[in-house]
Amino acid sequence: MTMTATTVQNPLLIGAGLPPFDSIKPSHIVPGITELIADLTTALEQLESTVTPTWDGLVDPLTRIEERLGWSWSIVGHLMGVKNSPELRAAFEEVQPALVQFATRLGQSKPLYEAFKQLRSSNQWTSFDPAQQRIVDSSIREAELSGVGLEGAEKERFNEIQQALAELTTKFANNVLDATKAFSLTLTTAAETDGLPPSLLALAAQLARDAGDENATPEAGPWRITLDYPSFGPFMQHSRRRDLREQLYRAFVTRASEGDLDNSPNIEKILELRHEMANLLGYATYADLSLARKMAASVEAIDKLMDELRVASYDTAVKELDELNTFAQAKGAAEADSLTHWDTAFWAERIREEKYGLNDEELRPYFPLPQVLDGLFALAHRIFDITIAPADGKAPVWHPDVRYFQVLSNSGDPIAHFYLDPYSRPAEKRGGAWMDDCINRGKINGQVRLPVAYLVCNQAPPVDGKPSLMTFRDVETLFHEFGHGLQHMLTQVDFTGAAGINNVEWDAVELPSQFMENWCYHRDTLLTLARHVDTGAPLPEDLYQKIVAARTFMTGSAILRQVRFGWTDIELHHRYRPGSGETVTAVSQRIAEQSSILKPLPEDAFLCAFTHIFAGGYAAGYYSYFWAEVLSADAFAAFEEAGLDNEGAIAATGRRFRDTVLALGGSRHPMEVFKAFRGREPSTQALLRHRGLVAA
Repeated sequence: MTMTATTVQNPLLIGAGLPPFDSIKPSHIVPGITELIADLTTALEQLESTVTPTWDGLVDPLTRIEERLGWSWSIVGHLMGVKNSPELRAAFEEVQPALVQFATRLGQSKPLYEAFKQLRSSNQWTSFDPAQQRIVDSSIREAELSGVGLEGAEKERFNEIQQALAELTTKFANNVLDATKAFSLTLTTAAETDGLPPSLLALAAQLARDAGDENATPEAGPWRITLDYPSFGPFMQHSRRRDLREQLYRAFVTRASEGDLDNSPNIEKILELRHEMANLLGYATYADLSLARKMAASVEAIDKLMDELRVASYDTAVKELDELNTFAQAKGAAEADSLTHWDTAFWAERIREEKYGLNDEELRPYFPLPQVLDGLFALAHRIFDITIAPADGKAPVWHPDVRYFQVLSNSGDPIAHFYLDPYSRPAEKRGGAWMDDCINRGKINGQVRLPVAYLVCNQAPPVDGKPSLMTFRDVETLFHEFGHGLQHMLTQVDFTGAAGINNVEWDAVELPSQFMENWCYHRDTLLTLARHVDTGAPLPEDLYQKIVAARTFMTGSAILRQVRFGWTDIELHHRYRPGSGETVTAVSQRIAEQSSILKPLPEDAFLCAFTHIFAGGYAAGYYSYFWAEVLSADAFAAFEEAGLDNEGAIAATGRRFRDTVLALGGSRHPMEVFKAFRGREPSTQALLRHRGLVAA
């Protein structure tokens, strides 16, 4: 782009440093990304024609192309998440196809693939750092999994499958969305709302107004209940109308299984195409292909973990159902002898209220955000020997509520920075919470470039001059995302491709985040950050004990449910064959026989709405939730063994965790990293103990 006195450079094309959020507009996206892709296509063609199989002649220039693309495109992606608008969305949709096309072109580049293979077999290989070797190995693997080795008709078929799968998975997700939207239950009398809390009545009246009943109020109705989780979940927990709970439950488990929105044929086709794609790439099954990118070595290892968790949780889940029955009987419930799917959430909630007396609203005043941050930062100082200090005003932000912090070493030098965007803004910010990388650590011209993270949460904003008051779940979420941030920020790897969370196997990346959640149940940590917003009084001991006790409530049933989902996923992607005689539904029912206390209804079609595996990134990977929890619970057990009240031992263990799990990032295989920290392979014992399934 030629600069003249009258033109100002498009801020999306700066390409380095902190994003200038104060000057980026949606109107910059189409011209900026279009120009960027044109420039990078030229750079890629030039690299392909001049590439030499050396680090300087291949990896460095390729990293520069990927980083230029990543810098600009990740800003656009970030803004889509935190500052969405019709203009931004339209610009994003306009440039996305060209971007996907460029990414495919990059992934299937033959000259670069050949150069990587030559680099691996060259004399330089043995002199490479382990991080460099991992980057080269994963670059070769990713090219192969992108179909770089295929020729002629096979390559054509592979690209057709990719296209078809993209369309089918989108159709699957849209069907679930449309089927969820298509059903609603309108309540018109107070009797029908018996038991519903004020927050749900307010939401239900709002949904009724959105649907055209402009006079609906929380007090007088009408009230609209939908299959969307914020509506469905609380209704199943609180409604005293068993007939309405049944109606809602049956609608929920048959979503997207009938008529125009039936996902059954899409499931068959998706499984068929995934299997064919795996075969084209030389893998026996799609599960084998999926595991090529993961820490779990084999389907057998996953089966072993699933069976261990099933055996450990089954008897507990049976006892939990008995406890619900007994409790319902004591309350004189007519259905006490035959509790079923639409009763469990309701009675579990009644026990939780009576047994633990826990109420989110009662806890909130003890968790004002500024104080929770102070407690979190004090913990990071104690266990990782870092200091976190405000750096507001040192970086442009996308919203006035966003904070900016610096992370300092024990000698007071900055080693990383992060943004914190804590509050919900439903009009422009997507739900949930996440950590993303803004800038990766790397070495540029001999200088270390410091990492910068985005930490995004969605808690209640400050109201009436009081700070944001957090639920206990909000506190856990903040600790979780901060754990991801620590792995990004405390990395010691200078090769960008393996720094922080880059190149960490997908089923190991939740280790630091789930690890940090454990500290929310540690007495001293929690009592440091939990003080009443008005009086400064510490969290009462009885409330702390209730929080700890409630952690393991209904845990057998919860684990068994996840085992059922994880095992069904592996079965469909590994052993099932379309057209083999056994239907997908039969597979699902067969797995449920071994892993459910309450057998599914005959019409249960939960697979038709299982977007995690049919439209998300969890195909043959749903087990990852447990895999990472085994690692994180066992890592926390190292601190428990050292003695959580022994400051010296905690600091030493924290240092070891920092020097291994947090520092090594993707430069070593996660099993090697874990063994470097723990001195052995992971064990499931800590997970079972934390979940209350074996005695402490």
